[in-house]
Amino acid sequence: MGDYKPAEALTHRRRATLAVARAATLQPMNRRFEGDRQSLVAADISFENEHNKHDHSLEISRNKTKNDKKKRRNDISDMLSNCHKTQESLLSSASGYKNYRGVLNWCVVMLVLSNARLFLENLLRYGVLVDPVQVVSLFLNDPYSWPAACLVIVSNVFILVALYTERQLSKGSFSELVGFLVHFINMAVLLTFPAAVVLLVPSMTSVGGLFVLGTYTIILLKLYSYKDVNLWCRELSTMKAKKLSRSLSCPSEQRFYEGERKVCYPGNLTLRDMYYFIFAPTLCYELNFPRSPNIRMSFLLRRLFEMLFFTQLLVGLTQQWMIPIIQSSMKPLEDMDLSRMTERLLRLAVPNHLLWLMFFYWFFHSSLNFTAELLRFGDRQFYKDWWNSESVTYFWQNWNIPVHKWCLRHFYKPLLRRGFSKMFSQSAVFFLSAFFHEDCIQCCEKHSFLHGRTLTWKKYNYLVSVPLRMFRLWAFMGMMAQLPLAWFVGCFLRGNYGNAAVWISIIIGQPFAVLMYVHDYYVIHYRQEGD
Repeated sequence: MGDYKPAEALTHRRRATLAVARAATLQPMNRRFEGDRQSLVAADISFENEHNKHDHSLEISRNKTKNDKKKRRNDISDMLSNCHKTQESLLSSASGYKNYRGVLNWCVVMLVLSNARLFLENLLRYGVLVDPVQVVSLFLNDPYSWPAACLVIVSNVFILVALYTERQLSKGSFSELVGFLVHFINMAVLLTFPAAVVLLVPSMTSVGGLFVLGTYTIILLKLYSYKDVNLWCRELSTMKAKKLSRSLSCPSEQRFYEGERKVCYPGNLTLRDMYYFIFAPTLCYELNFPRSPNIRMSFLLRRLFEMLFFTQLLVGLTQQWMIPIIQSSMKPLEDMDLSRMTERLLRLAVPNHLLWLMFFYWFFHSSLNFTAELLRFGDRQFYKDWWNSESVTYFWQNWNIPVHKWCLRHFYKPLLRRGFSKMFSQSAVFFLSAFFHEDCIQCCEKHSFLHGRTLTWKKYNYLVSVPLRMFRLWAFMGMMAQLPLAWFVGCFLRGNYGNAAVWISIIIGQPFAVLMYVHDYYVIHYRQEGD
C-alpha cells in the first residue's frame, strides 16, 4: 500500500498535465473551427440570398410574362370591342352639351379685331376728329348766357311748391280738392315751362335743352310719387290706422342700422327729406329709404373714375366714328338710294350700338351707383338681366328698373283699382314706361357737326322735337312698332330666337331713327337755307 500511493499520485498528475496540454492544444483548434463554422454559415446565408434573388427574379420574370400576356389580351379585347355607340354631335341640341366658353372667347376676339380694323380705317380716312373745345359749344352758344343752368335753378320753385302744398294738406289748411288742383297746376307748368323756354330762347343749344327737359321730366315723376305717397299716408291716418304700411311708413328693424331715425307721416315733410329724395337715384318716394351703413371710398372712387373715363370715351367715339358715317349718309337719303341707305344703316348700327352699351354702363352702373354710395342709398337694383330678354316686354321691364317701379306703383296698380282690365293696364304701362325711360333716363345723344352747327337726336318726341325745334313722328312710329314686334316675338319665337329678335330690334331700330331725324333736320335747316 505504501508503494502504490506515490505511483497513483504520479499517474493522476500525469493525467492532469496531459488534460491541460490537450485542452491548450484543442482551444486554438476550437477557435479555428468556430471561425470556419461562421464562414460556412455566412457562405450558406449568401448562397441562400443568391438563391432567393434568383427565385425572385424568376418570379418577377414569370409575373411580367403573365402581365404582358394579360395586357396583350386586354389590348386585343379593346381592339375587338365596338368603337361606336349611339350618340349626338356636340353642336346638336339633343346632345345636352352647353360649355361654349371657347366659342364665346372667339367671338370676343373677332369683335375686337373687326372693330380695330374699322377704327384704323376711320383714322386713315378722316384723321383725328376729336375736338374737346367743340363739346363746350354743345352746351353754350353765348358764354355770357346760361339758359340751361338758369332753368335747372328755377326747378327748385316747383319742388318747394309741392312741399308747401303737402304741409298745408297735412295741417288741414288745404282740402284734398285744392291740394289736387295746386299739384296739377304745378306739374303742368313744370312740364310746359322748360319746353317753352327751349323753343323761344335762341341761345339755348340742343344739348342744353335736352339736359333741361330730362331734368324737369325726372322732377315731374318724383313729385308725382311724392304726392301719391303722402296722399296714401293721409288716407291711412284718416282711417285711424295704428300703424302705416311698411312700404309707406316705418319699415321693419332689419332695414335700418343702429342710430337711424325712423320717420312717420307728417314728420317727413321737411326740406332735408324732400331734397334727399330729389337727389336719390330713384323715382319712387318712401318715408324711410333703405340705407347703407357707411360710404365706401374705394367703391366711390372707382365709380367716379368710370364716369370720367366713359364720358371722354363716348364724346371721342361720337366725334370720330359716328359723325363721319352720318354725314356720308345724307346723299343716299336725298337720292332715296335704297341699297346705299341700307348699307349706311348697317354701318351706323355697330358704332351706335356700342355707344349705347357704353352709355348704359356709364349711367345705370357708374353714375347711379356713385350717387347711391354718396347718399348711402341702399337699393342698388337699377337694372336686371335685360340682355337675356326672350321677349320685348321683358326687355322693357328689366333694363330700366327705376322707371318700371314707378309705372307699376303709380300707374298700373291704380288703373287696376279703378276697374280697368289687366290687358288695358299692361298696354298703358308699356307705352308710358317706354316713353319715360327714354325721356328721363336715357340721354344717349348723338352729335353731328354739319357746316359748323350741332345736331342732337333723341328717340322720343318731348326730348327730340323740342330741343331740335322740329316736330316729327319718327320716334312715335318707332314706339308703335314695338307692339306688333312684342306680339310676334311672344307668339312665334322662344328661347335664343326670341333673344336674337330683341337684340336685332335694339341694334337696328335706333340708327334708323337717328338717320330719319338727321335727314329731316338737314332738309329743314340747310336745304331751305341753300334755296
